[in-house]
Amino acid sequence: MDEMLAKIRSPKDLEGMSQQDLGRLAGEIREALCRLLGKRTAHFASNLGVVELTLALHTSFDFLHDRLIWDTGHQVYPHKLITGRYQRFSTIRTRAGLMGYPNPAESDYDLFMTGHAGCGVSSGLGLKCADDLLRSGEGRHTVIVIGDGAFSSGIVLEAMNNAGGLKKKLLVVLNDNKMSICPRVGGMADYLDRLRMSPFYTGLKAEIQRLLNQVPVFGDPVERFLSQTKDAIKAGVLGGMLFEELGFRYIGPVDGHDIRHLQKYLAKVRDFDDPVLLHVVTEKGRGFPPAEEDPVKFHTPAPFARENGTLVPLKRNAATSYTRLARDAICGAMERDHRVCVITAAMCQGNMLEPVRESFPDRFFDVGICESHAVAFAAGLAKAGMRPVVDIYSTFLQRSYDQIFQEISLQNLPVVLMLDRAGLTGPDGPTHHGVFDLGYLRPFPNLAVMAPGDAADLAPMLELALSLDGPAAIRYPKSAAESLQRFPTPVSLGKAETVETGDDGLIIACGTVLADCHRAVDLLHREGLNVGLINARFVKPLDTDTLLAAIETVPFIVTVEEGMLAGGFGSAVLEAACDAGLDTTHLRRLGIPDRFVEHGDRAELLAELGLDAEGIAAACRRFAVRRETAAPPLRQTAR
Repeated sequence: MDEMLAKIRSPKDLEGMSQQDLGRLAGEIREALCRLLGKRTAHFASNLGVVELTLALHTSFDFLHDRLIWDTGHQVYPHKLITGRYQRFSTIRTRAGLMGYPNPAESDYDLFMTGHAGCGVSSGLGLKCADDLLRSGEGRHTVIVIGDGAFSSGIVLEAMNNAGGLKKKLLVVLNDNKMSICPRVGGMADYLDRLRMSPFYTGLKAEIQRLLNQVPVFGDPVERFLSQTKDAIKAGVLGGMLFEELGFRYIGPVDGHDIRHLQKYLAKVRDFDDPVLLHVVTEKGRGFPPAEEDPVKFHTPAPFARENGTLVPLKRNAATSYTRLARDAICGAMERDHRVCVITAAMCQGNMLEPVRESFPDRFFDVGICESHAVAFAAGLAKAGMRPVVDIYSTFLQRSYDQIFQEISLQNLPVVLMLDRAGLTGPDGPTHHGVFDLGYLRPFPNLAVMAPGDAADLAPMLELALSLDGPAAIRYPKSAAESLQRFPTPVSLGKAETVETGDDGLIIACGTVLADCHRAVDLLHREGLNVGLINARFVKPLDTDTLLAAIETVPFIVTVEEGMLAGGFGSAVLEAACDAGLDTTHLRRLGIPDRFVEHGDRAELLAELGLDAEGIAAACRRFAVRRETAAPPLRQTAR
């Protein structure tokens, strides 16, 4: 097992390998990927598709000297396997193990921690310009690998436009597998499809250019006519060449699974001094038939075992997720109101929106990896009378910050933002943890910000959001949905829910930490500490009547949130108390501290941060004891 792979300590060990040896090594890499899926969920189909491309890149360049950026970092597993991390590969996506994305702390071969698509060309151009300015890049090549799904991102076109104008020596490798996570969408996808269907494009271009260059030069106006004819032939016969108009030399399409062929073209483009786009065609899921047939399902599949040629799931999670509840609530709203539509940014599968796409194709919009456009597009829909729901992961919605400000909040338009994956996302790590949303949403006037405490809150919150005349945001985590045993009070704008009362202290839960807070209350009750519990439900508008009354009367208060403490829910409570002139020395906040949280199982991370039931109960105990031993504070009751 892994006879060759186990001996690879760095890409230098690939030097001198025959094509046959490289082919065997590719097979061993794929087998290592399959073994990993026998242990845990991981990015799978995308990594199977770049095995040969990875080997070709590392046998064509020296990336300890040259620069390599993986634009969307979830396809770097083969890269990690041949850059000295084979021995630790089984730890990937586990706490204290390898990250599932590039990580400069792991290896000098990783330059950036890339989890959001589209920024690689910009970063690569910056590297190239700095190398030139500092004269540190003599003979140094800069290579960016970017997927076709990310290629329609606005920042990619901005970067290519800049690079073409600067005429910097830059190689952009377009990894075209006809997919992002789901099948790609839009005009750029159609354009790439046309290019894929032209396998002889490169040779045809060279031949026609040779013929055109033999046209004799005459005086004006014949010269102008022939020049225009050359341009017309280039535009018509050569496919329009969007990339060449941006200043890039286009090469391709090239078979991305033929290592020798790739090496040939990579050697060829090394000699060009201007920006080059090398169009590489790959197959997502290559070498594993089930993933080839259904690359969407096998993007990050559940762990499986192979038995007699069939796949057997290792575990099944039958629990309903908040993502599914949100999807069902959206479906219900679309059935009731023909004005409701939904927008996603290349995450139809991740947001479980396939039934929405099938049932309401005219009101389902997948805009690709273009979150800024998604929010501005929603503003236009809302202005014209629709009720758009923008369903995007919390961490990706950050990319549309300016549009949330100008197009949504400033205009006070009724757009609903559904922030999936809010809080800690587990093994995806710091690029994907949705812990900043409260801090970046709270400042906007007109925007209501909601956080369901449990499964019972989510659908009523969407119904309320769709009834408002202005914008609203609803955040919920990537986790199984829990339901407290209670009779929930109706969801009303800006009103919290009192779950339990207590004379000794109070926990105020923001979001789905409510379940762990409830378990903490039970632990404390058994110890004789009578602590109450409030389900905040709203971060904005804040239920100041309920919360400030509690701050005035309860011996100690602990706020709990699965988000950054800076600018979060606890900060909102402190601000409200300060504005009311109340004493807050008996108030403590629990949440994410001022640091990036690494990857790991979500339950492990919550426990590490003191945000599980035991951690919350322990914080209450410490605070209660401290309050008992300290002198009673002066209470200010004026409000």
